[in-house]
Amino acid sequence: MFEFLYSGGHMPGFFRLFGYVSFRALLAGLFAMAFCFLFGAPIIAWLRRLKFGEQIRGDGPQSHLSKAGTPTMGGIMVLASMTAACLLFGNLKNTSFVVTLLCTLSLGAIGFTDDYSKVVLKKKGGMNARMKMLLTLAVALFFCLAYNFMVPAPSVSAKIEYSKTGLFLPFIKGQVIDLTPWFALPFWMVVMVGSAHAVNLTDGLDGLAIGNVCIVAATLGVLAYITGTPRVANYLNVPAADGAHEIAVFLAALVGAGVGFLWFNAAPAQVFMGDTGSLSLGGAIGMSAILLKKEVLLAIMGGVFVAEALSVMLQVASFKSRGKRIFKMAPLHHHFELSGWPETRVVIRFWLIGVILALISLSTLRIQ
Repeated sequence: MFEFLYSGGHMPGFFRLFGYVSFRALLAGLFAMAFCFLFGAPIIAWLRRLKFGEQIRGDGPQSHLSKAGTPTMGGIMVLASMTAACLLFGNLKNTSFVVTLLCTLSLGAIGFTDDYSKVVLKKKGGMNARMKMLLTLAVALFFCLAYNFMVPAPSVSAKIEYSKTGLFLPFIKGQVIDLTPWFALPFWMVVMVGSAHAVNLTDGLDGLAIGNVCIVAATLGVLAYITGTPRVANYLNVPAADGAHEIAVFLAALVGAGVGFLWFNAAPAQVFMGDTGSLSLGGAIGMSAILLKKEVLLAIMGGVFVAEALSVMLQVASFKSRGKRIFKMAPLHHHFELSGWPETRVVIRFWLIGVILALISLSTLRIQ
């Protein structure tokens, strides 16, 4: 739709607004949200008729047993809403935009296969864990290679000179080191796969994962707009990249779809997003951070996801080495539940922590 409505600024009147990324990002977010509101209930009813109900762990909090049978694979709602908005308002000539969208949908397909194996085929644990990881790594490798070889090099007009394989650290001005493709490619893959699985681990309470995904995506959206606007980027001493602001449209669509999904996922949830949503959305924010050279900053703004993933790793390591558990249950949100916190308190406090971390991340724009 963008290509038809705007062509070099020659369209008259109102349609010239489509030449502004900020306007298209706003429309993408609103459209994705409205799409989710409109089609959410029919999709949930469809999932319920197909008996795509969630299976609840017997060793988890007892309050979760009542959630058994709640439709899962709700990530379809998010991906459909986001994709429709991106196709309508995104610039499909932008390589970064198209590759990010395709890889997000590919991760969604992997997550859907895993959900289908668990819910429909009744396979304990879902699809083979090794196969799931290999497929995720394959998508990550494709994205990293596409970024390295297909995405244009940084603009020579940028005040902060850097290479695509350069590494930036929060609160430090300029590129710290050039990783070179040999080190950058595996580093990017770790960021992307780690982000995808960290969000996947966080998806255990009503609204917890999607709420924090929206917070992180909104923060990255602001950074994307700044990074893609050389005048603003140069003023704030951050790396500028031609066309990076188009990622703001993608992230706005993601946030809009996420808010729409949260309408149905808030406690008590009518639908869960499953791996279909968590794996793809986690990968999406990881890819966005790579494109914007915010790989390390993502660990701060996504601190909730980092804490959830670390809690699992520490729990497993402690139990295997000492035969003792550090937490009452991992991931971390279950530890607080078993400590007596109501589910809604855990979710809201984790959201608040996410907002605080987002504000800290945005403060790095000036403190460097």
